[in-house]
Amino acid sequence: MGRAACAFAVVCAAGGAAADGAPAPLVAAWLEAPTGVYGHRVLGDIPEAFVLAARGADGAEYRFDLRDAPGDAAVFEDVAPRVVDADGDGAPDIVVVESDLSAGAQLAVYGLRRGALAKVAATPHIGTRFRWLAPVAVADLNGDGVTDLAYVDRPHLAKTLRVWSWAPGGLTEIASMGGVTNHRIGDPFISGGMRDCGAGPELVLADGDWRDIMAVRFDGGALAAHQIGPLDGPADFDAALACAR
Repeated sequence: MGRAACAFAVVCAAGGAAADGAPAPLVAAWLEAPTGVYGHRVLGDIPEAFVLAARGADGAEYRFDLRDAPGDAAVFEDVAPRVVDADGDGAPDIVVVESDLSAGAQLAVYGLRRGALAKVAATPHIGTRFRWLAPVAVADLNGDGVTDLAYVDRPHLAKTLRVWSWAPGGLTEIASMGGVTNHRIGDPFISGGMRDCGAGPELVLADGDWRDIMAVRFDGGALAAHQIGPLDGPADFDAALACAR
């Protein structure tokens, strides 16, 4: 699977039993109810969808249908939802790209609240219809003990890496850097991801011209990139994620 971020798993194991009265931890998530209402199709053959579905370790299933949500019409626009601890509390959440039909994409975090799926945090929408973002990783990128969420804002246009961190009241953008990307229009996958080759986490991305693979580190103050090597195809991302380059 090396094209997708190693920090993201479409299905992830969640060990341990739930506390008394609490739902079992989420272990899998997927999208249902494909739709052409948005018609962006930035992911090629992967359609947008209305429903986020999830399963707990006890087999219980949950669904969140955007058609029933208050506010403007929206769809899920992603290769797959990711089951990952996004807020650092030890319980799995779901991270997924959600697009408003008028305001474009945002990175949304869903979790179990009172026995149902609910949106618990999100970045602002990009602001314009048909503008998308491509997730990179969810991890503590600078070693401060707080979970960070990284994505490429408009990977075909702005090509800007943005890092958001959990803070009181929601998510706060803490760093950004231009000139990198991780998706080409029509690809049904997101390239690159996160690796740790022994010196801490690095984000693996393409340069803005899709010629070189870049490794980006975050020291808590700024993002810094260095070239790993030329980019000739998906196998180069696989090698970089495996620390073979």
